[in-house]
Amino acid sequence: MNQTTLSTGRNADICVMGGGGHVGLPLSIVFASHGKKVRIFDINRKTIDTILSGQMPFMEHGAEPILKDVLAKGLLDADYVPSCVQNVPAIVITIGTPVDEFLNPSLKAIRRSMDELLPYLSDDQLIVLRSTVYPGVTESIGEYLSARGKKPLVAFCPERIVQGFAVEELQTLPQIVSGTTPEAEEKAAALFALISPEIIRLSTREAEMVKLFNNAYRYIQFAVANQFYLIAESAGVDYYRVMDGMQRKYPRGAVPGAGFAAGPCLFKDTMQLSAFYKNQFSLGYAAMLVNESMPQFIADQIAARFRLSEITVGLLGMAFKANIDDPRSSLSYKLKKLLVLQARRVLTTDPYVQNDPDILPLDDVASKSDVLVLCAPHSVYRALDLQGKFTVDIWNFWKTEREPFATTGATP
Repeated sequence: MNQTTLSTGRNADICVMGGGGHVGLPLSIVFASHGKKVRIFDINRKTIDTILSGQMPFMEHGAEPILKDVLAKGLLDADYVPSCVQNVPAIVITIGTPVDEFLNPSLKAIRRSMDELLPYLSDDQLIVLRSTVYPGVTESIGEYLSARGKKPLVAFCPERIVQGFAVEELQTLPQIVSGTTPEAEEKAAALFALISPEIIRLSTREAEMVKLFNNAYRYIQFAVANQFYLIAESAGVDYYRVMDGMQRKYPRGAVPGAGFAAGPCLFKDTMQLSAFYKNQFSLGYAAMLVNESMPQFIADQIAARFRLSEITVGLLGMAFKANIDDPRSSLSYKLKKLLVLQARRVLTTDPYVQNDPDILPLDDVASKSDVLVLCAPHSVYRALDLQGKFTVDIWNFWKTEREPFATTGATP
């Protein structure tokens, strides 16, 4: 990388650590669009190159024109070394607490990031934790830094945007703000008041639970819909006709459609909440069992109808949800792994996912597959010619006449 393209000139007002990612980059360009000098700190040099060239490294509606504008105005720069945070008044950290192989929260990544920044921190800086953290982590980070002789102001201000629409939602949704001290809360509130229409002040523990409760509630809602779908299928009933009966002109019948409930947040945050509640969050575990069972259900039902060893299965959409390019924690890949064990061949396609060498053009997958499974209902699939092939559409995306799996037997 050409060093002259990196952070130069006057110092930044805000530095976003992990600023090249799905949480950090939209936030960076929105702050810059409001006149703040923003520095992106990201260790991925390829991502920095892409950003500094005026291109978004992932799909984000409405972001690229703003990115080009703030770069042209000199309001956004980037760097890949921790020293770039030195003397920056506000540092936003987009590293959260993932869950480990035991479904317990792991603090390694966030503590490692603190250790990287430690030599360059000063007591007059504000550190804002932005991604989901386990309850109590915000206070713990403040204590961790203090024990090492650094006492910056520490705040937790969770992001709650829908991926792909961050630029819009950052500027239209209320922002939760909390701090380990009144001064930290005040500075964080002033920072986010620049871009958010409303500030909601909570304690750090309350703010941490807001984020976890929001995501766990959505995950449970999706599980309810998926459980209803499985019950209807087992009874030979069309879930979507039932859903229409529940909802039509009836104000208390709202329920989502069925589908893959996945991605980098919902499952992880539900499990974090369960770990916090000493593994007594039975609703969360039940939701996980239902949502994670959907790929197995689909594989089993295809196997009940066809001899898998004799057919090619095509998977449409490998992103974790519709109309985005992010395959992280996508259940499409779980389904692929299950089918690869039995099917003659499994083909995959996605118009947006760029980092999977196995992805083929849609026409190839559609023509070469005996069975098509709609995994992510991308809008571009709406007009797809299904060629009369057997199609698994748990989303009811094409709204075609269909028989529930339970009414069909296996093909001899």
